[in-house]
Amino acid sequence: MAEIHPTAFVHPSARLADDVQIGPQAFIDADVIIGNRTRIMHGAHIARWTTLGSDNCIYPGAFIGLDPQDLGYKGEQAFTVIGDGNVMREGFTVHRGNREGTSTVIGDNNYFMVNSHVAHNCLIGNHIILVNGALLAGHVEVGDHAIISGNCQVHQFVRIGPFAMMRGGSGASKDIPPFCINDGLNWIRSINTVGLRRNGYDKSRIRTIKQAFKIIFRSGMTLDKALEYLAVEEEESEDVACLIDFIRSSKRGIGSGRGSSRE
Repeated sequence: MAEIHPTAFVHPSARLADDVQIGPQAFIDADVIIGNRTRIMHGAHIARWTTLGSDNCIYPGAFIGLDPQDLGYKGEQAFTVIGDGNVMREGFTVHRGNREGTSTVIGDNNYFMVNSHVAHNCLIGNHIILVNGALLAGHVEVGDHAIISGNCQVHQFVRIGPFAMMRGGSGASKDIPPFCINDGLNWIRSINTVGLRRNGYDKSRIRTIKQAFKIIFRSGMTLDKALEYLAVEEEESEDVACLIDFIRSSKRGIGSGRGSSRE
């Protein structure tokens, strides 16, 4: 049976796994589902239509699944869906979808630090870090293993590719390609070499990504010509293919690199 502190409120319709822990003065609203070994600490708020998987840890003062900050939202049934093994620290906020039947989705093994925010309809992958004060606007997509550093701001509908990194205080109103570091406002500074090494990328693989980066951002070619060159001339590489596919599918455009004709 779930361990529920006597001062906590748990709505009768909430479904809790047997080994869930609910701390003092926590609030669990109607139609919430909480999976195995998840811990909700004191004062945390889990709002209606939220699903939490297993092994999550929700710290004091975190607010999960509340109404979106969207003037067009009129109380429709919308969802917050969170996977397994996530840590959500003090003051973290995430909002449900902003229209009937839509969802904000967070994957597995992510770490959301103090006062970071995930807005409505975001799609967050796995093994992602949001550092203190990082802010994601609505409909943002973040790929696996990305790092959003402290006090970063991400415009709505921006996509951040896997293994990308935003340096502290930077902003993005355009897409950040996989493996890249964003600095300032929409400046694609370099490749996230340290992050790639930490995730098992060997020297050869990193070298191939760096070469592709130079062709895209440093060669002076137009973006279309750079992508065409990579697709035809470079040795077959799933990482380069990932870069090409991401950039070609961008609707907002990508940030630019110094020395590029697209700066």
